Amino acid sequence: FPWILRDYVSETLDLSNPAVFRDLSKPIGVANERHARDVKEKYESFEDPTGTVDKFHYGTHYSNAAGVMHYLIRTEPFTTLHIQLQSGRFDCSDRQFHSVPAAWQARMENPVDVKELIPEFFYFPEFLENQNGFDLGCLQLSNEKVGDVVLPRWARSREDFIHQHRKALESEYVSAHLHEWIDLIFGYKQRGPAAVEALNVFYYCTYEGAVDLDAIADETQRKALEGIISNFGQTPCQL
Repeated sequence: FPWILRDYVSETLDLSNPAVFRDLSKPIGVANERHARDVKEKYESFEDPTGTVDKFHYGTHYSNAAGVMHYLIRTEPFTTLHIQLQSGRFDCSDRQFHSVPAAWQARMENPVDVKELIPEFFYFPEFLENQNGFDLGCLQLSNEKVGDVVLPRWARSREDFIHQHRKALESEYVSAHLHEWIDLIFGYKQRGPAAVEALNVFYYCTYEGAVDLDAIADETQRKALEGIISNFGQTPCQL
């Protein structure tokens, strides 16, 4: 699911105002237009001496297993899976999902962080609460303990956040623009010249049919590629 809003600081959420919505025609990595030049330069200057890795704009993916565990860190079995991924402990508190406004701010400040959202943001308020009382540590700058997810100012409760977020998803603005995001993720801007122009090219392994695993005789090499594909993220089948 896409990030659909950009306003996480107002006291009330005005869904009749187009300015509260993210520009759905752009990949999340360039939702902040300031990043577009850097992303483009990275693509144009990339060269693989072996000739196997195609040029790409983003070295990480908008949807992968680690991203799901990141958002669902407070909910089992994802808590345990997160700990396994982090070699037996919780990741550094500052890197955890601790605040919805801070997560959006990270997209605005860091073109490397291109995680989109997961469906739970639109129906499952429980994932925002540290119901199991996990010790998630403290943030370095504020020394604030990480517990329940910090909500936008316009949300009165977790249930209210889900309710308003879902209303935003069903709004007139999103209905009129969602096809632009679908073009990027599932459609004609997913790969090829249109993807290059839209600054929407990801690491080659993520695309369907990019690697023929059956043709790789070296088992170590095949396992390494399988690991990259399963952990890195996968672009959906193109419509």
